[in-house]
Amino acid sequence: MVKKKNRLAALAVLPLVALLAGCAGASGSADGPATGADGDAIKIGVVGASDPYWAVYTQAAAAEGIEIEIVDFAQYPQVNPALSAGEVDLNQFQHIVYLAEYNEASNENLAPIGATAIYPIALYSSEYSDVDDIIAGDTVAVPDDDSNQARALVLLQSEGLIELTDGGTIYSSIDDVDEDASKVKVTALEASLTASSLPDVAAAIINNDFAEKAGLKFEDAIATDDAADPKALPYANIFTARDEDKNNETFRKLVEIFQTTKNVQDGVFSVSGDTAVLLTTPVTDLEASLANIQGEIKAAE
Repeated sequence: MVKKKNRLAALAVLPLVALLAGCAGASGSADGPATGADGDAIKIGVVGASDPYWAVYTQAAAAEGIEIEIVDFAQYPQVNPALSAGEVDLNQFQHIVYLAEYNEASNENLAPIGATAIYPIALYSSEYSDVDDIIAGDTVAVPDDDSNQARALVLLQSEGLIELTDGGTIYSSIDDVDEDASKVKVTALEASLTASSLPDVAAAIINNDFAEKAGLKFEDAIATDDAADPKALPYANIFTARDEDKNNETFRKLVEIFQTTKNVQDGVFSVSGDTAVLLTTPVTDLEASLANIQGEIKAAE
């Protein structure tokens, strides 16, 4: 269990993005509109602000009288600390498992306020067109953040490339790979680097955000998991707020705009390579899933 504690501790000390200055700290309450601390736009932290649907979403929010600013981050570990510190008012980049691990590692209480989509995770290769062609002893790259790494490893096991000593769970890590029983070697890289690693490895698990940025097409993936599986709820992507803002009416309205604006939803689906499972999951279900996962993390410590 020391392994789990060390992984969570590492997550808690990751740096804030250097380009952000000042605190956005949202004002407002469930009884009135919210703005940033400067009285202007509500800042939403994302990874992949260049995705066209964010511009559409900004316009849709403006049509409802809500000014938002999409703040781009290069790496996943930067976004939650910025929200905790008040440098953004909301974020939308992570799934429930990722948030649970952040909350436990940092002793925070960030809260889900709405679902967006579940994205399948995929295995890509510039060398092979079929998983069965991968040669024994080859190296496969996976993301190094805990939650996405576990999901990647479970996919590799389902494809017969590795064996996991824990059977494969949302907490699996590279330490759980049974090297003697596995066909391939596994290396962990920061998620934004998995796509650029393709020339150097047999294959790589690449998150949807970074696959699209790298110009990869989802139909080129040689293996994927099933985002439509009911068991995939922990991987639902979510809008996240500080706990004191979770009932803010304006923030909840922003979730509604995202979920009900057709051009936004079409954009999300398109960017995903027509693979995203779009969600309107009740917030109570998201909260229950988060609480369950955080409870399991505590029990494993």
